[in-house]
Amino acid sequence: MGNFPLPNLPSRTSKPRREGLTMIMDKGLGPHAVEDLLTIAAPYIDFVKLGWTTAYVTGSLESKVRLYKEGGVEPYFGGTLWEALYVRGATSEFYRLLDRYQIQVVEVSDGSVEVPHEEKLRWIADFRQRGYVVLSEVGSKDAAKVLPPFRWIELIQAELEAGSLWVIAEARESGTVGMYRSTGEVREGLVEEVVHVIPHHKLIFEAPQRSQQVWFIRRFGANTNLGNISPEDILSVETLRLGLRGDTFWTFIRQE
Repeated sequence: MGNFPLPNLPSRTSKPRREGLTMIMDKGLGPHAVEDLLTIAAPYIDFVKLGWTTAYVTGSLESKVRLYKEGGVEPYFGGTLWEALYVRGATSEFYRLLDRYQIQVVEVSDGSVEVPHEEKLRWIADFRQRGYVVLSEVGSKDAAKVLPPFRWIELIQAELEAGSLWVIAEARESGTVGMYRSTGEVREGLVEEVVHVIPHHKLIFEAPQRSQQVWFIRRFGANTNLGNISPEDILSVETLRLGLRGDTFWTFIRQE
């Protein structure tokens, strides 16, 4: 995948991936910026989340979605858009949006709205039965709501069983909630307890900060799943995965 030979790199999965996923957060890129991004980095991007509800106010949305799909990247609406429609009793409109924009990936979340978990599971199962790739999200956007490890595990297990292909560990675009402290530091004990039960390749860890990306790559290897990556950081993340940036330079050489 590189431009020239470079031996003894860690093995990276290739698209379509089941692990080693990178999900980027598009907070408002224009079509030309999308074209530039795909020109330099399409092989390294699996999903692009059209952040929270930005799809509602984005100009040229249809052409932008088409560009991503033509570039081999699956776009999807941020889970907050589903929540916004859910709380307004307008979920039927969400199905129309998926059809209108030919979106194949759905995120079901409850980070901003209280959704009874059994009801959330029914939505996950319904989307899966309709043939969508389902991502669900666990964890609150409210820093005051701290889930104990056993509850993380219960929720994740149930959502995987309901039909989620991957469960996203909430961190917001700031990386300061969920599996992180307010400083952005990883709650290492929480992560270890969760992955003791849940295979880490079934989780997508939102990791917008470089220190967070480094921690997960060092802990789980080049093919850990990372999300909420800024578009300008996509090449940085790939070099971290390959041990070609200072933070992980010796990680994989030692393994060789």
